[in-house]
Amino acid sequence: MAVAKKRKRFFDVEIPLINKDTQMQGYEISELEGKFLRYDLTRNLKGKNMVLVSKIKVENEKAFAVPRELKLMSSFIRRMMRKGTNYVEDSFSAECKDSRVRIKPFLITRRKVPRSIRRSLRNKAKEELTKHLKEKNSGEIFEELVSGQLQKSLGLMLKKTYPLSLCEIREFKVEDKK
Repeated sequence: MAVAKKRKRFFDVEIPLINKDTQMQGYEISELEGKFLRYDLTRNLKGKNMVLVSKIKVENEKAFAVPRELKLMSSFIRRMMRKGTNYVEDSFSAECKDSRVRIKPFLITRRKVPRSIRRSLRNKAKEELTKHLKEKNSGEIFEELVSGQLQKSLGLMLKKTYPLSLCEIREFKVEDKK
């Protein structure tokens, strides 16, 4: 007696953060629950190499991706670096309304600057970001990061300390939900 062999199929997965659909393979749609999806946002962001890592949730036989991490690729950072500049980076955990997140800002100055200015840029960025994150939930912050609003407002605040050629969030990751 022959046993019927199950066949893998493609299931649609909705990514509401960027209003796109993609497909994932599996035997059943319930099998996709909890899997991670890596989505390259380079074409959506006009050349800014960014990767979105999302966790799949299944409700009512529909799969959608909940953002967990947003990373700027190292190739983009290397392309933006120039001779005669300094960079400032930091990594810290902060509280949002609904979760605890790890955020890594990355700043590039226009010229070489003393350590004191780099330190003040780092401290000011941390202070402004923690203040901003307390007011919003993680979903809103992901939307701001993809649209570039958070980076632009942070760059304008830090411009008063020293003019920057690049102000980006290198990594934004949800550590744990409340």
